[in-house]
Amino acid sequence: MRQEDIWDVETAQQYDTPGTGMFAPEVLGPAVDRLAELAGDGRALEFAIGTGRVAVPLAQRGVPVTGIELSGPMIEQLRAKAGEEAIPVIAGDMATIRAPGEYTLVYLVYNTISNLLTQGEQVACFRNAARHLTPGGRFVIELGVPELRRLPPGQQAVVFTSEPGYIGLDTYDVLHQRLVSHHFYFDRGRQAQLFRSPHRYIWPAELDLMAELAGFELEARHADWAGGEFTAESGSHVSVYQLHQ
Repeated sequence: MRQEDIWDVETAQQYDTPGTGMFAPEVLGPAVDRLAELAGDGRALEFAIGTGRVAVPLAQRGVPVTGIELSGPMIEQLRAKAGEEAIPVIAGDMATIRAPGEYTLVYLVYNTISNLLTQGEQVACFRNAARHLTPGGRFVIELGVPELRRLPPGQQAVVFTSEPGYIGLDTYDVLHQRLVSHHFYFDRGRQAQLFRSPHRYIWPAELDLMAELAGFELEARHADWAGGEFTAESGSHVSVYQLHQ
């Protein structure tokens, strides 16, 4: 599964769910608040900007935002909300492509660093973030914690959500540190729609080492955008890395 094939026209057109899911105010609001605070008076760069879920409200807060995005259809969906002058987007791979200018903040949200399927690509993503930042600038990553404690011996799959009309499960390849997320959507009929995406999961400690290799140090880690305490029971984290000055 290539990322270019996963994030196609159909997926892009169905991606936005205004007011619900990851677009719900209680989910999106704290993220935008925190990112605006970290950007300060500088410019922000979003890796994998997608349809602008975060970038559009962040720009509306007065933060100049530029994006990098691999998927042409996702960029087209963003263009229905904001023009090139409002939010410039460079088409390409977030691990290698260069956006013009310097930034006080680079951010990568909603588990998207795991879309890079090798450790080398993930390290390259950190180094690319460092290339864009002014000294002392910050790289923010939102990422889930691998749920391997829920995976008993001999079992390869974990159901992470089950609700009317939807089941989500992850299948793990623990030898290669990979998983595939399966999203099943169904109604009362006999047919279901399936969306799948491959990931390379990353432990927080491994993420910190990647940051160190790129010249960052961990400044803060919380369980959510509102600043909740990160513990052994946290299902995800928001980690803020600062570039050495």
